[in-house]
Amino acid sequence: MGAMSESEIVIRAIGAADAGECEEILRALPEWFGIEESIVGYLRDLKWMPGFAAVVEGRVAGFLALREHNALASELQVMGVRPELHRRGVGRRLMESAEESLRSRGVRLLQVKTLAASDPDPRYARTREFYAAMGFVPLEETAAFWGEENPTLVMVKAL
Repeated sequence: MGAMSESEIVIRAIGAADAGECEEILRALPEWFGIEESIVGYLRDLKWMPGFAAVVEGRVAGFLALREHNALASELQVMGVRPELHRRGVGRRLMESAEESLRSRGVRLLQVKTLAASDPDPRYARTREFYAAMGFVPLEETAAFWGEENPTLVMVKAL
């Protein structure tokens, strides 16, 4: 399966009515979102954080939410794409839309946190590759966020 065409993926603002489908997506990705407390927190965040949904054939295919730290810096808080649609362009379209929106509001820096390469999990290697392909660069590795057992890589991108 190759990338989907522009017209197959509709990007729009995320809304309260999307919560159920976003939860479905998170629960379909237990390798990345396997901690119940985190899933509940992400779903709570979707109620107040700005975000985007990618819609394919009338269903939410993926979503993301942004944490706004200040007028110049935001963070990708959570992002998920239905597993059967990975590597089809859904994540890229979500990121491009989020970045365009942030730039239009004067935001200049976007960050994301993910599991660092010092943890050998191959799924997170794919995650880091995606962010690198989107233009993010590594800033630092730290245990300050998720502890020694889950080393965090902070990646940043100038908008």
